[in-house]
Amino acid sequence: MKVVLLAGGLGSRLAEETELRPKPMVEIGGKPILWHIMKHFAHYGHNEFYIALGYKGEYIKRYFVDYLSLNGSMSIDLASGKIESRDRDSEDWVIHLVDTGFDTPTGSRVHRMRSFLDGEPVLVTYGDGVANIDLNALIQFHRSHGKLATVTAVRPPARFGELLFDGDLVSKFTEKPQVHEGWINGGFLVLEPGAFEYLQDKECSLEVDTLSRLSTDRQLGAYKHQDFWQCMDTLRDKRLLESLWDKDTAPWKVWA
Repeated sequence: MKVVLLAGGLGSRLAEETELRPKPMVEIGGKPILWHIMKHFAHYGHNEFYIALGYKGEYIKRYFVDYLSLNGSMSIDLASGKIESRDRDSEDWVIHLVDTGFDTPTGSRVHRMRSFLDGEPVLVTYGDGVANIDLNALIQFHRSHGKLATVTAVRPPARFGELLFDGDLVSKFTEKPQVHEGWINGGFLVLEPGAFEYLQDKECSLEVDTLSRLSTDRQLGAYKHQDFWQCMDTLRDKRLLESLWDKDTAPWKVWA
């Protein structure tokens, strides 16, 4: 399937990093989190990406232009100006960088991709969260229920350690577990062409407007992902992801 990545938001809660670059370009292990997300999709064979640009979209364009030209070794003939690339280890990706407006809401950004998608089902996610979701299982679940859309439901990690009591004694202490109750939208959506009728070009929030209306019309399935999921909203989140990557224990690294 084609993949739409929402990469246009301001990322104001991560202002330490996003004053100079968009949040999807904040690096984990020397690579933008956007790259990590794309590697995940490509691992499952989904390697055509439509990136919805907004805030500092030129930064993302420049990154991929440089990624192509600067990857691998090169020889430069200064006299003739000839540049020859060698040993290039490029990803097998097709990337469409689409300007969708500076402050356009998420639903409207997806709507503005409609003309590129050829009336086919599409995968949609945000440019600031990673997970070890089995995308094959997600798509199989989506096809099984026959509704217009599927959202991946996740249990967010708790910010603090969890205490379980036996009277006045602590019977169990768990450091930063996932919450046991309550599910949230973890992104990683599947949309049928008919779901685009729930999107609008202006002032349409994917979460508040589109998913809410799909739910009311009983057209929204929920794929429950019980394993790792982590968004990068704050500097604390970034440091957690960096720590997992540096220790070579990043659960979202499903590729070889």
